[in-house]
Amino acid sequence: MPSCRDISARIITETVRELFIKANIELGEDALSLLAQAVKTETSERSIHVLEQILENARIAREDRVPLCQDTGLAIVFVELGQEVHVTDGDFSEAVQEGVRQAYRDGFLRKSVCDPLTRLNTGDNIPAIIHAEIVPGRQIRIRVMPKGGGSENMSGVAMLTPAAGLDGIKRYVLDQVAKA
Repeated sequence: MPSCRDISARIITETVRELFIKANIELGEDALSLLAQAVKTETSERSIHVLEQILENARIAREDRVPLCQDTGLAIVFVELGQEVHVTDGDFSEAVQEGVRQAYRDGFLRKSVCDPLTRLNTGDNIPAIIHAEIVPGRQIRIRVMPKGGGSENMSGVAMLTPAAGLDGIKRYVLDQVAKA
């Protein structure tokens, strides 16, 4: 029987902290490459200008170590935790929450999470939403996503009958996109 792998809660906290700061400051190379490619293939001058502004913003954010966007988002954490991993010196979920707290404090990221009942800002952007999956093995994989609220501005909700089927879903989605 394989032995457990010990990982300190402190390491989890530090990792989450670093990941959230980086996610809010650095646009991924894949996205930068696609934006640069779009500048070359776009035909609209206005669209080219917007794409260039996004690239310039990304450059400034990376160089000056400031957030890419003022909406630094709700902290969402995706974890694949090996069933042979043993977290020492603390609790896994608390370690993740502390990493978020530190990231939003140390990275000077806007804290925008509010208590659902009092509607008062929590002041530290927690609780984070943690999606954890237990997987075979001795590894732990942590991915983070700061989810800004801007995308919610154009969302919609519908109750479709089963008779609407796939075509009804497609129609609804296309209608919502057209409205946006």
